[in-house]
Amino acid sequence: MASSTPPAPAVALVPMGTEEILTGEAVALDVQPVGFFLRAVGALIDLLVGAALLVAGGVLLARMVGTGALPESATGIGVISLLVFVLVAVPTTAETLSRGRSLGRLAVGARIVRTDGGAAGFRQALIRALAGVLELWFTLGAIAAVVGMFTPRAQRLGDLLAGTASERTRTRPLPSAAPGLPAGLETWAEVADVSRLPDRLAARVSRFVRGADDLEPAARARVAASLADAVAPFVSPHPAGDAETFVRAVSAVRRDREYRALMLENERAAAHTEHA
Repeated sequence: MASSTPPAPAVALVPMGTEEILTGEAVALDVQPVGFFLRAVGALIDLLVGAALLVAGGVLLARMVGTGALPESATGIGVISLLVFVLVAVPTTAETLSRGRSLGRLAVGARIVRTDGGAAGFRQALIRALAGVLELWFTLGAIAAVVGMFTPRAQRLGDLLAGTASERTRTRPLPSAAPGLPAGLETWAEVADVSRLPDRLAARVSRFVRGADDLEPAARARVAASLADAVAPFVSPHPAGDAETFVRAVSAVRRDREYRALMLENERAAAHTEHA
């Protein structure tokens, strides 16, 4: 009796892409880097927070000088200390303690990680903060913007020096598993020919099968009948059952055969690699 869900392979070859991180153990991690626009929004929020701290610190420093709590000769030292505190100490501490996050990155759903996928630490945070003084504060983000536009994961200069990148912490939920072959059609699935089904029509069928449970009964029956009429000329023989059963069966058989074809292709590629 044929199974509607083929067993998962022990090893599958995954082509490296721009949204994958290769760890030190040569394991490809599928991640979602934060785009240039979201990184810019997060950086702007952090800059506004830093500017507010500078203004508050400047007002406090002026009051201390005005009341005599701080001598005027120490004003320069106070200004330098304030700048170091806000521009370097605060972002380094916040990023280290929050494991790569800041107020701006929390707002856009991002965090800083090492390029090998590991968590960023104090060294990376310090390098990024020191570079940020030049590329974010002294040039108002101009250097960061130019560098970010020409790097694969919108990395700024501080990221390149520290070996870090920004990844998403809010990802879309995975779609629900597609329904399997309707019961009683296992024998039909062994001999059914669905290879002539056009890809665009197959995609429509797949969307219907995944979302059928959310449709009203009348609309569900109407869409199923319409799809069954469109699919019928490309399937032989036709299984027994109503229109929705027919559509679900065709979708399951096509999906399972495409899955098996992909696994065979991976096995051939692995065999070729071993003999190379």
